[in-house]
Amino acid sequence: MTEKTPRAWHGHPLWLVGFRPFFLLASAAAVVLPPIWVLLLTGKLTPPAGLSPMTWHAHEMFFGFGFAVLGGFLLTATKNWVSVRGHFGRTLQFLVAAWAFERAGMWWGGSWPSWLRLSSLNLFTLSLVGAIWWTLLRYRKKDSYRDNFLFLVALPVFLAARALLLDPAHFAEGRDVTLAIFRLAFLVMLERTLTPFMKSAFQLTLPRRAAIDFPIKGLALVLIGAPWMPPLLRQGAAWLLAGLIVVRFFTWSPHRAFRRIDLAVMYLGMLSIAAQLALDASGTQWVGSMGLHVFTFGAMGLIIPAMLLRIGLGHTGRPVAFERRDRLVLWVMVVAFGARIIAPQLAPALYQHWLWLSALAWMLGFAMTGVRLAPLLLAERVDGREH
Repeated sequence: MTEKTPRAWHGHPLWLVGFRPFFLLASAAAVVLPPIWVLLLTGKLTPPAGLSPMTWHAHEMFFGFGFAVLGGFLLTATKNWVSVRGHFGRTLQFLVAAWAFERAGMWWGGSWPSWLRLSSLNLFTLSLVGAIWWTLLRYRKKDSYRDNFLFLVALPVFLAARALLLDPAHFAEGRDVTLAIFRLAFLVMLERTLTPFMKSAFQLTLPRRAAIDFPIKGLALVLIGAPWMPPLLRQGAAWLLAGLIVVRFFTWSPHRAFRRIDLAVMYLGMLSIAAQLALDASGTQWVGSMGLHVFTFGAMGLIIPAMLLRIGLGHTGRPVAFERRDRLVLWVMVVAFGARIIAPQLAPALYQHWLWLSALAWMLGFAMTGVRLAPLLLAERVDGREH
């Protein structure tokens, strides 16, 4: 009889590994934030002291919702990349408290002492980046991905990006830098996950070409500094990166992926990243900040629910099989994308109606995701393993 490995954590299962609390927080944030934003935009709700509605919205969607997803993903993935136990227990409880402290600071911090507000806005980011740095640097010799230096370089830039985002004179630069770091993270994640996903689904080996892989990651890293690049260089780099992503899309058998909605949304998310780059490089004006929202609703909105469900199922010891209710979530997110991106271009006079519809669809999709995941994330793994 094989002796059981001693457990490192004897508390509630929620604190066993990073994706558990942070995927629940991300789902909750995705339900709560959109209606607040629409109420702020329409003047029915007063924005927090010292912040414009747009600043609050951009910060909370990237640093509240997006960073909860990214934090949960990286806290889980990094331990697997370097084959260690990873952060759990009290460390996770501290990180969750710091995330909640940041949300409070964003809404009520205008009346706080400056040192307290500054602490609230940086504690979570500093702590999360430090935890990920600790894992990747301490165990770098065991790291199965040599390009993880991209995260070591890019993640600390979030601190500067936030400072710019919250400065009215530099809001656009902060927004663009923040988006660029998320874009890099999504491109790396897609590169690493679609290969095994397609292999598992169709016994299909996707081609990997260094002439495409390296420039995609390199250009994505360089474009973090896009706000300060000469316009022609910035546009040229954006067009080149968009083109390389499209080449990857067509060489990675999209006709097979589109047979399954759980894979189709990943490919649509990849195309959305290319579209965002092309739209911003072209300088063409569309209704409703189309370039930005192609990324947030296309890359983030389509990919994240599928990612939460895959990780939530697989890392709790269950088969990664999308049931009807899981596929419905992804179709709801497709509706949200259509309402936010496509419909306003066709009927701009109804823009506020499309805004409400997209917000409601987004809320519904993540509410369904949270309800689906909560029983899994609040319980022990079903296969007897600890984490």
